[in-house]
Amino acid sequence: MIHWSVDPILLSFGPLQVRWYGLLFLTGFWLGLYFMQRACVYENKEPMKMDSLLIYVIAGTTIGARVAHCLFYEWDYYSHNILEILMIWKGGLASHGGGAGVIIALYLFSRKNPEFSFSWLCDRAAVPLIFTGALIRIGNLMNSEIIGRPTNLPWSFVFERIDRVPRHPTQIYESLWYLATWLGGLYFYRRYKHNPPMGLLFGWTVAAIFTGRILIEFLKENQEDFEAGWLLNMGQLLSIPWLLMGLFFFIRALRKK
Repeated sequence: MIHWSVDPILLSFGPLQVRWYGLLFLTGFWLGLYFMQRACVYENKEPMKMDSLLIYVIAGTTIGARVAHCLFYEWDYYSHNILEILMIWKGGLASHGGGAGVIIALYLFSRKNPEFSFSWLCDRAAVPLIFTGALIRIGNLMNSEIIGRPTNLPWSFVFERIDRVPRHPTQIYESLWYLATWLGGLYFYRRYKHNPPMGLLFGWTVAAIFTGRILIEFLKENQEDFEAGWLLNMGQLLSIPWLLMGLFFFIRALRKK
């Protein structure tokens, strides 16, 4: 087994702190910006516009993920402390809401920049965003959060900042799944010579992400006490409509290619 006690703070400068989670979060978005700029070069679009898209996406991800966490996981508390929803530094982000926030951000950007259609943005942004998701899960590992259930497997992790129980490193499982999804998206993008059928990349990414999410959740500890005794936890229930939506767009794109 692997004993894990990494400090989530990478560097400190007086009251200022650089955390692994934040660094990996921003690194993922920076690499996503690079991918989007390359896509613009391949497809004869203006790559400099992607700088402003990055701001939209970061804002949409953060706001959506925060609101979803407060609404679906801790509403009993936040319904009486509405202003604390704004205190993102206290922690609590839900990826399902982050995905919804990104879609809204892409729509708003397309309205302001009509040369980039909403469907084009959804397809091209889906691939780099899942790579960002892989880095964020490593950030969760650095924080010793979203831990797995107990196991005796030889690669189990003992999260010493939490307890002395060997557990599934579900953060790594999910990160590897996201990386495989990212590679699949790159394959489709190159196979169709930078012009895949509309909805293919978006559908593939969303369907693959949430298939993995539903499966890996069976190996995770419940995030909230109210999930005890549920057949499917909150993360799995929220993943089902996303999975169906992804399958719809992926299959439709294959039929219309």
